Order: sequence, then C-alpha cells, then structure tokens
Amino acid sequence: MWLRRLPAFLILLVAINLSAAQDTRQVSEPKIPPSCVRLEASLRAIDNKLAESDESKLDTDRIQKAIDACKPGTAVELSPTRTNNAFLTGPLEMRTGITLLIDKGVTLLGSRDPKVYDLGTNQPGEGVTPGLCGTIATGTPPPTFPAPQRPVRGGCRPLISVVNATDVGIMGDGVIDGRGYARLAGKDYSWWQMARKAEPTNERYYSTRLIVASQADGLVLYRIALYNSPNFHVSVNKTNGFTAWGVHIQTPTDKALDARNTDGIDPGSSTNITVAHSWIDNGDDNIAIKTGTSHMSVLDNHFFSGHGMSIGSETFTGQSFLLVDRLTLDHTTSGIRIKSNVTRGGPVHDLVYRNICMRDVPIPIAISPYYTNQTTEPFEDPYYKGDRIPDYKRVALEDVFSETPGTVLIAGLDDQHRTEVTLNNIVIKGITRSQLHLAFADLHLPACPAGRGTNLPLTDLPSSVKLIPSSEAGCGARPPAPPDPCEGRFLPMR
Repeated sequence: MWLRRLPAFLILLVAINLSAAQDTRQVSEPKIPPSCVRLEASLRAIDNKLAESDESKLDTDRIQKAIDACKPGTAVELSPTRTNNAFLTGPLEMRTGITLLIDKGVTLLGSRDPKVYDLGTNQPGEGVTPGLCGTIATGTPPPTFPAPQRPVRGGCRPLISVVNATDVGIMGDGVIDGRGYARLAGKDYSWWQMARKAEPTNERYYSTRLIVASQADGLVLYRIALYNSPNFHVSVNKTNGFTAWGVHIQTPTDKALDARNTDGIDPGSSTNITVAHSWIDNGDDNIAIKTGTSHMSVLDNHFFSGHGMSIGSETFTGQSFLLVDRLTLDHTTSGIRIKSNVTRGGPVHDLVYRNICMRDVPIPIAISPYYTNQTTEPFEDPYYKGDRIPDYKRVALEDVFSETPGTVLIAGLDDQHRTEVTLNNIVIKGITRSQLHLAFADLHLPACPAGRGTNLPLTDLPSSVKLIPSSEAGCGARPPAPPDPCEGRFLPMR
C-alpha cells in the first residue's frame, strides 16, 4: 500500500532501482559441507605468532594434496589438537567444489618468506622477472598520476587462489592471518612497511594478497576471519555468483601498526554478489566495487576503520545495479563514496543506499569525478586530461544519517555529464554550508514536510546545481523518522 502513496518520481525510482539494484540470486545462509579429510595442526601459535624455529615448517604440501584429492562437495578440515593450533602455508590453489574449512581455535598463517610467493620463481616464462615479490621496483620510473606506470611482469602469488574453479568455499570459525606486520625472511622490513616506504613517490611494490578469485562462479566465504593481509583481503574478478556471509576482516589487529592498501572486499568485472552480516575493519576501502561489476547487494554490515563503502576508482566499463541496505559506518574516513576521474571513468547507474548510519565519519557522502589517488577527494576539478568520463545517474539515497558533522561532496564533471541523485530523508547532524560542496548535480528532493528530504543547507547554490522537487502527492505515506534512527546500531567490532 505504501508504494501507491509515494510521489511519482519515487515510484519510478522504486520500480527501477529496488527491483534491479541487487543480486538477482535468492541468497540464503550458506551451509558447511561434510569433511573429506581432517588435518590436525602440528604447530603452536601464541597470539598468532610462531617460534622462530617453526618458521620453516610449511604445511603447504599436505594441505594442497588434500585439496587435490578430495571430491567436489566436500571440505578439507583444518583442526586443532590439545596442544597445537596453527598451520603455516605458502600459496594454495583451490579446486572446483572443494571447501577449505578452518575450525574454531585454528589459525592458518601465511609464510613470511617472499620467495614462496614469487611469481617469477614459481611460474617462469618469457619476460617474467624473478625475485620481485617482497621488493619495491626501484629502477623503474615512478608513475606521475594519473598516467599508469608500465608494469614489470612478475610479483607475488596470493595466499589462496581460486582460479577457473567453481563452487569453492572458504569457511569456518577459525582465522586466516596473512601476517602483513611480520618482518619478511631475509629483509629488514614487513609487507606493510614496504608498502608505506613506496608511497611518497608512488613506486610500484610487490606484495601478496590473501584471497584472489577469477572465473570462480559460486564462491562462498562463510564465517571466516581474515586478519592482517599484506595487501587486499579478497579480490574477485570475472565471477558470476559470489557470497560473503558473516565474514570478519580485521587489519591491523594491533592498532599501533599501520597497514597501507589493505582493502576488505573488492569485486570487479563480476555479477550477482552478496556481502551480508559481515564486519570489516581495515586499512583502505572497506568494500571497493571495481569496474564492470553489476547486481550487487550489501546487506546488514558493519564497517569500522577504513575508507568506506566505495565504488571505483576504475569505472571505465561501468558499475550498475547496487543495493546497500542497513549499513553502519563507525570512524571510517568516508561513508558513501563514488570516486573516479577522466583517466578511468565511465557509466555508474542505478544505485540504492538506504538505512545507513554513520558516526565520526569526516565525509559522509562523496560522489566525485575528481579522484586524485588520495584517501579523500578534493572538492574541485583537478583538470586531468582524458576521455574516460565519469557519469553518475540514478543514485538514490534514502534514510541516511550521520550522528556527527561531516562534509558532503556531490559533483558531476560538466554540464554534459551531470550527476543525478535523489535525497530522501538525509540527515547530517550539525552540517554547515561551508561543508557542502556541489557542482553539475541534479538533486531530486521530495517536498514532503516532517523532515522527509534533507537537512543539507541547500542555499546559495552554484548555478550548475538544480533542485528538482517532487509533487506533494502521497507525502503522508511514510511515518516520521524516529528521534534517533541509529540507536543501538553502533556495535563493537566482532
């Protein structure tokens, strides 16, 4: 009944966005398959750290042999013993239909020896440079943003690969710890220290990732904890059907440390994705949706340290049909973030964000074509040169609340590439006019009373900004918002 009483333009948005802007699958809580084999831990970790004498005792071979031998539909189970609780591994490759099941009390630790991940050593070929993993590529000129640096072939294999393998699971109540904090074997620095050292001149560096999937239809992450990744935690590409349910990502676990470029979950060139009931606390984008991704649902999640719920920066093949519903962001640098520029932009459309709560988020909303490879976007066009133009259309924000003041940026690139956003019940407590940055934007606003629009100070606007009100029809369809719609939503990291 409520749908019939909505203003006309909102009915259109509901019809277009809510029916399409989400995973098209019927996704339910995953189930853990029966075990094919149970491997017992042979090492003991204290505070997820091994004795130096155990650092060469790799379990890679016995875990990989079990993965290779088990039949599809079963799990390789990693279990603790009375005295042991850890496995130490180099790169593992998953097979179709196999689940890696890590029991409660078990930690799967990534080797801190960069040689075991080295792409040139493990997969030699013409033009591949060995020995790059764990190094900064000094000797190649650093890129001058936004021009991309010519890549050097080589680098690192991920800890867990899911490539050309379908219906793979990584499950359990245990931990996968990439140990990005640990001093690398034969080096005087850790993965994270290497990344930070390369930052000032934007030099290329070679680091391993925790989980990388490509052509991995049906991939499921369930209940698993992912800690201290050296680089991205989960990178998924060219995949139809990916579910992350009840996943716990935390990097760094020691908050005295610094973990650069440790994105949480990054899907790209993929479709039908659900991230649900998960907790993400990391050193870069909590979720970053890369180019070519469509039909994604982000449902009932909690974000902590990180750069927020992001799209981009690459959007040149487009992102579309996204639903973000019931998201809590606590101390992230940004909240709702869409970022790109004229060297990597493209069409982004049919996005719905609703029931969003934020606290201590400096930039609650940033919809920007001005990306400059920084943690946050500038408020004005940097005037890069390029023909990949960001173009943001049919973006709907509904019931978005920030408990603390913050900056809002909503911009299109120019009059031919205007950003279209609907603002329905948007409240940024304490926001001032100086914190609002708008350009080349069409802002659709319901004309209903009782605060159903936005408290953004939409006065003295640039001439490039248009306010497009709806009719008064159906304004009484929705009840007023509660005094504190975010009460009870901010919970500690789990």
